[in-house]
Amino acid sequence: MAKIIALDIGGKRTGLAETDPYQIIASPLYAIPTEEIVKELQKLFANEDYESIVVGLPLNLQGEAAESAPIIEAVVNQLKETFPNIPLFRIDERFTSKMAVQSMVAGGMSKKNRRVKGNIDKVSAAIILQSFLESQR
Repeated sequence: MAKIIALDIGGKRTGLAETDPYQIIASPLYAIPTEEIVKELQKLFANEDYESIVVGLPLNLQGEAAESAPIIEAVVNQLKETFPNIPLFRIDERFTSKMAVQSMVAGGMSKKNRRVKGNIDKVSAAIILQSFLESQR
């Protein structure tokens, strides 16, 4: 089986996470500037076998598109254009940042490390991906 990659796209940074080859568990990778996401995925796809991309769908509490939706949609469109043969799935990302902080605290991550830019983004991407995996079972 191939891996699945997930993105938590933000205005400045994008967190990345991936599954193991058996698609059982999601693991955070790293965060990069959002404008570098296409180049980064091209590198990853050249070196690893990925079968799909999962992107967080930004919704507000009412289930409507959040303020960040236009930025994310522009990146999603760019991904679809650049990688037309790789299926792209969307999954609700509400509360993932809050859940990421809670999981970092529960995992014993120091307050200093929780403040490092990108840590919340990559853990959020892993939560998005794990949610996607669970929805597919």
